[in-house]
Amino acid sequence: MRQVTQTIHTHSLGNGLVLVAEPIPSLESAAFSFLIPAGCCSDPPDRHGLTAFTCEMALRGAGPRDNRAFVEALENLGVERHESVSVEHTVLAGASLASHLPDALTLYSDLLRAPHLPPVELEAGRMVVLQELRAIEDEPSQKVMMELRRRQFPDPWGRSSQGERDALEAITIDEIREQYRKLYRPNGTILGVAGRFDWPQLKDHVERVLGDWKTVAFQRPQESKAPQKHAHVAFESNQTQIGIAYESIPYRHPDYFRAWGSVGVLSGGMSSRLFTEVRERRGLCYSVYASLQTQRERAGVFCYAGTSERRAQETLDVTIAELSRLAEGIEAAELDRLKARIKSGLIMQQESSSARSSAVARDWYHLGHVRTLDELGRLVDELSCDSINSFLSEHPPRDFAVVTLGSSPLQVPA
Repeated sequence: MRQVTQTIHTHSLGNGLVLVAEPIPSLESAAFSFLIPAGCCSDPPDRHGLTAFTCEMALRGAGPRDNRAFVEALENLGVERHESVSVEHTVLAGASLASHLPDALTLYSDLLRAPHLPPVELEAGRMVVLQELRAIEDEPSQKVMMELRRRQFPDPWGRSSQGERDALEAITIDEIREQYRKLYRPNGTILGVAGRFDWPQLKDHVERVLGDWKTVAFQRPQESKAPQKHAHVAFESNQTQIGIAYESIPYRHPDYFRAWGSVGVLSGGMSSRLFTEVRERRGLCYSVYASLQTQRERAGVFCYAGTSERRAQETLDVTIAELSRLAEGIEAAELDRLKARIKSGLIMQQESSSARSSAVARDWYHLGHVRTLDELGRLVDELSCDSINSFLSEHPPRDFAVVTLGSSPLQVPA
């Protein structure tokens, strides 16, 4: 991987907001990513989906601009925007020509500090979040993985941000305004920026538009035990969806890249174990994959297989057997292919301001510092069969959570 000299700038505002920025002078763009500590983990028990609904409403006018004027202002700047809600955060991200970065951040400072949350827009916003929920309900593969996360992680960390239909239909504008008041705060917010910018000017501008944003006291939600690990969701279909999960280690753990490497051998290419054994050699399913999903304090490996009802039991048996076989270790050829894939991804990150703005914000949240691409490259180079196999001997895949969705339940192997 070609070496790139990287500088990481950081600045903490008096109100607790942290600005983390990586200049990439070779680019003509600049991107930003706000990580706001407003995740669906803070939804009240009878209002699952409230935080996602709040995010939707916050976009409908802010500061001196109504809904239409706010959208037009972003479009006039050529901002490509993205919003999402996870268990831990609301993410507000955008990218534009570098010269438009200050104006874009000014617009988003209005959104963060002074959204209108207009009652007249409530039903239009409700239709959007209900449509997003319906899209998942109509997609069995997503539905089974949502239920799997709920059974792998303790509540509220296994929740789906899309929420529940009854709750979304009952949410009022007053509840949305109260959720905004409680969750949208500078203390705990991280702003990641990457691309072409002048650091002193960027720092001064962020201080100017967000420096007097008022802090808000916050309490982390209490945990409750996850439900039973095995479940079947009845769904009339000729297909069966299978989800399997097991515990892993989070991004901040020193052995994370060993865990990541072991999952990369399982899934991630046409030579990966799951694709080769379950799909190609045996022809059991039309889709199979695994991914390591991490939160700050916990992580899990989540596997999916979609197959016919007739071959569902065999697919489940073979997939769990492949996951269990991983504990026997990986081979040098598998590791070589994995490293090649990872390094290709790192090189592409060097060419994307959006990818790097998201990465620097994420690193700061998980680690309290930012890993440069050179550091990531070294961590990948240091992976060996011995190091990954040692990790697997200490953390073998086991104690599986299994969720199936289809016409008939399956027998989970012992």
